[in-house]
Order: sequence, then structure tokens, then C-alpha cells
Amino acid sequence: MTHQTTAIPVPEPIAEGRVAHVFGLRGDAWMRHANPRSVWTRFTCLSLVVIAVWSRAWIGWYCLIPIAAASAWMWLNPRLFGVPASTRNWASRAVFGERIWLDRQNTQFPDQFTSRVPNLANAYSCIGLAMLVYGVFALDVWLTIAGIVIVHGGKLWYLDRMVLLFEDMKQRDANVASWEYGA
Repeated sequence: MTHQTTAIPVPEPIAEGRVAHVFGLRGDAWMRHANPRSVWTRFTCLSLVVIAVWSRAWIGWYCLIPIAAASAWMWLNPRLFGVPASTRNWASRAVFGERIWLDRQNTQFPDQFTSRVPNLANAYSCIGLAMLVYGVFALDVWLTIAGIVIVHGGKLWYLDRMVLLFEDMKQRDANVASWEYGA
């Protein structure tokens, strides 16, 4: 069975690429971010920012200190961990899929990946983000928790799609396949 590929038309520039650039994700930095410890600890960032902003109710303007600390953790996280001993795990594959997805303007994708499911997963996360922002603003614990759960659920859905993309693309591209190594 032959697989057809289709380029996904995307307007310049891709916002996700700019975000990846801000977090230092270019070149070899992707391999450090593919460390599962980087991936899983990254999920702490949202909750830390929420707690930091929420702290305004307890400590007033001093909340800027935990906000700065949470922001520093977000920036530092992809840079903190070393290249993993193995990338044969779900988290590393998700990062590799993200790397491919961010370069979608220059990559020929198989037809099954031209859908907008990753964008839909991100849109789902945005619904949670809106709930979260309102919950934090209104100091509504349950709305905030629901927002966090929805944001993380959308992110996990997106990452799962990225794993599938990587698994398919490594069969088509020896360079992509070389990103996976170890036991």
C-alpha cells in the first residue's frame, strides 16, 4: 500500500515556532527537552503559575516574587535536563512529534496527519485556559481546577497525536528515525 503525502498550507510565521524559540528549542536543545523528566516536570508549570497568581489574595503585590519564580521555572525547564540515555519512550516521541509538527511548512506529511486534530486539541486546551483564567481572577477554586484539568487533557491529547506523527515519520525519514535511540 502506498502512502500519499500532502504539505499542510500554514500562514507565516507559525506562532508555536516562536514560542519554541523563546524557550530555546532549536537544534540540539530539542534532545534535552526530549528527556522524559523535562516533559513530565513541564506539567508543573501551569499549576505553579496559578498558585503564584492566586497568591495575590494572600500576599498582595509580593505575589510578583512567586510569579517571577514560576516564570523562571517555565523558561529553565527545557534547558535544565541533559540529553536522555534513551528516547524510546512516549514522552520523547511526543517531543519529536512536536518538533516535526512545528516544521510543517517544510515537511511533507502523510494524508492522515493533514487533519486539524492537533489544532482541535489546542483549541480544547484554550477552552480550559479561559475557564482557568476566569477562575483565578474570581478566586473560584473549582473553576480553576476544572480549567487546569481541561488544559492538561488537551495537551495530552495533542502530545498523543505528536507521538503518532513521529512514529509514522520515522518510517519515512532516516534523519527523524535517528532521533530515537537507547534501550
